Amino acid sequence: MDVLQLDVSGRPQAWISTRDAAAIYANDGVAWTLGEPCQVLRGGLQRRTGLQSRIEVHPIIAVRGAVPSRAWRHEPALSNPKLFARDRYLCAYCGRAFHLDDLTREHIVPSSRGGCDSWMNCITACRSCNGRKADRLPEEAHMSLLYLPYVPSLHEDMILRGRRILVDQMEFLLASVPRSSRLHG
Repeated sequence: MDVLQLDVSGRPQAWISTRDAAAIYANDGVAWTLGEPCQVLRGGLQRRTGLQSRIEVHPIIAVRGAVPSRAWRHEPALSNPKLFARDRYLCAYCGRAFHLDDLTREHIVPSSRGGCDSWMNCITACRSCNGRKADRLPEEAHMSLLYLPYVPSLHEDMILRGRRILVDQMEFLLASVPRSSRLHG
C-alpha cells in the first residue's frame, strides 16, 4: 500500500511507501493527515519506558516544508499506461475496449508529418485501426475520432499512475478532478 503525499496546501506530490511515510512522521514532518490510519508500524523498545514505539500511518499525509519543483509541473509526463487509462482502454477509432497489450499510442498528426508526442496529439488505438490509419491524418484515412484528447490534471495524473488506491485516497483525488473527465466513469 502506498501513501499519497501532499504539500501543506493539499496539492499532490507523490506516491510514497509506508516506510518513507514513517520516516516523515518520525522526523515530525507531517503537517496534517486525512483518512483513518491504514497501517501501524512497530519499532524497538524505548530504554526508559520499556514501551514499544509505534507509528500509525494515514493514507494521505501533508508534508511540511518547501515543495519540490517537480510538483509544480503544469503537464504530467506522458506514458502509454497512463494514456491508455485516460482513454479507458478504448480505441479512439472503433470504440472497442482492448487489453493493454493490444493497444498502441496513436499520433493524430503523425510523427513523420511533424506531430509531437504530447497528450493533445496522442490517443489510444487498437493495433488494427492504428495500422489502417498509418501515417495519414484521420480525415485522410476517412476515420473519425470518437473522443478528443486532453491533458490530465495533477489529480488525474495521480490516479492514472496505476497504483492500488484506497477509498480515502480516491475520494480526495476525484474531488479535484473535473466532472467532464473520463475518470468519473
